[in-house]
Amino acid sequence: MKYILVTGGVISGIGKGIIASSVGTILKSCGLHVTSIKIDPYINIDAGTFSPYEHGEVFVLDDGGEVDLDLGNYERFLDIRLTKDNNLTTGKIYQYVINKERKGDYLGKTVQVVPHITDAIQEWVMRQALIPVDEDGLEPQVCVIELGGTVGDIESMPFIEAFRQFQFKVKRENFCNIHVSLVPQPSSTGEQKTKPTQNSVRELRGLGLSPDLVVCRCSNPLDTSVKEKISMFCHVEPQQVICVHDVSSIYRVPLLLEEQGVVDYFLRRLDLPIERQPRKMLMKWKEMADRYDRLLETCSIALVGKYTKFSDSYASVIKALEHSALAINHKLEIKYIDSADLELSTLQEEPVRYHEAWQKLCSAHGVLVPGGFGVRGTEGKIQAIAWARKQKKPFLGVCLGMQLAVVEFSRNVLGWQGKCSLKTLLNSYMPEHNPGQMGGTMRLGKRRTLFQTKNSVMRKLYGDPDYLEERHRHRFEVNPVLKKCLEEQGLKFVGQDVGGERMEIVELEGERRAAPCPAGGALGEQAKAGLWWETMNKPSEFHRDTYSDRSGSSSPDSEITELKFPSINHD
Repeated sequence: MKYILVTGGVISGIGKGIIASSVGTILKSCGLHVTSIKIDPYINIDAGTFSPYEHGEVFVLDDGGEVDLDLGNYERFLDIRLTKDNNLTTGKIYQYVINKERKGDYLGKTVQVVPHITDAIQEWVMRQALIPVDEDGLEPQVCVIELGGTVGDIESMPFIEAFRQFQFKVKRENFCNIHVSLVPQPSSTGEQKTKPTQNSVRELRGLGLSPDLVVCRCSNPLDTSVKEKISMFCHVEPQQVICVHDVSSIYRVPLLLEEQGVVDYFLRRLDLPIERQPRKMLMKWKEMADRYDRLLETCSIALVGKYTKFSDSYASVIKALEHSALAINHKLEIKYIDSADLELSTLQEEPVRYHEAWQKLCSAHGVLVPGGFGVRGTEGKIQAIAWARKQKKPFLGVCLGMQLAVVEFSRNVLGWQGKCSLKTLLNSYMPEHNPGQMGGTMRLGKRRTLFQTKNSVMRKLYGDPDYLEERHRHRFEVNPVLKKCLEEQGLKFVGQDVGGERMEIVELEGERRAAPCPAGGALGEQAKAGLWWETMNKPSEFHRDTYSDRSGSSSPDSEITELKFPSINHD
């Protein structure tokens, strides 16, 4: 097993995840089996309770793991399926060690960070690196490990020490370190500054790790003199200084690494069991990147959400849109709309903001309402859904978007308004729900959805299967008691779970018909052509009303019962 550790310096969010994914991509292109591990040095057990404003989206895995969004990059770049143990946190490690201590596994010894925590980290990495992640079930040959945060953070110290020891345990020919650092270029001088990188590498070496490759993130390609300076002060050859400057799309990053001899370096440094590969090994990536830059026709999608100020909050949704648009040779334009800006309260307080939001919505080819938590901005989402339905605009609601589509239909078509709360329409009928605990109590992971009819737009878009499997992250469901009332008025639940108790996919009867097309290109094509009105119950939606979506806030959102409906006679 070969281990490649990716560390970062100077600032966080520098692009370690993309670098790690790109390294894995070029190695997989050489025929190797690659797996990935992301280490997050926070004390949380997982990412399930994070505010979207602080860490972006929570990525959901097949096994229900709620993990860092970088694991989404790994899965998309490498075409692999990871598990929750591929995301290691300080909280998980301490919980693991404390549980062992409680069981008496340490035989009365004093449990310390060194050696017990550091040993546990090494054991976890070595164990998880052997878990197959490809469809063929073969054991990985290379494990790419990304250490979150920056070198020098107090939270990262146990992990740095663990890998200092680890490099000797697995031997030098099986371990190497890539250090990603920032080379700023102040606009006042236009000169590329190497001092931050020098200091970062010096600190890393002082902690016992010496980088094999120094990857420099910069706005423009590095000058030769700058490379030589970094080489001299960072104790690496000039060929080991890799420039990753800003490019038109992230699909060009693997090409940048390959062009600068990263594959050849790994062949020598790690004695990889492959022959020297020609540059055309990444031809498909180059074709895709070139096609991305040549796109002319534009498809605009209005993304109506609650966390639109931080695009990482919807990273997977955005990537799905980009892939769909690229598949049909369209350039994607996402119009980010804060759902609260569509509400009447905004019209009274900030009329300009209100009208700008509605102008964005009306100019889009299609509307997408993703998941969210809490009641804030919910009325704005309902307004956007109502507008899409009345104007016959292509609409896709995911998770909370699906549930609010049912709410909007119930209000404006069935006329259910008055005293009854939203909890009449949505209930929490699932064994995972635990009102006394927040983490890990939603319906999580890959679930099977059975199509109830052959005359379904969504079924055609998926290639006419009998069922589909998608990942879920939600706590509420459409109340099955109301299914008959809604379907009689034209809102058809065409996808249900295996037990027939959970409504997973809903379509508006008689609105659009679509010819079969590849699922990968479905979203962009149908939005551009104006062909569908769909909703799906998929990751992340209504949370119990004690959860706040405001960063750093512990105060509850408005109660879920603010959205009123009438009492309904089900007889």
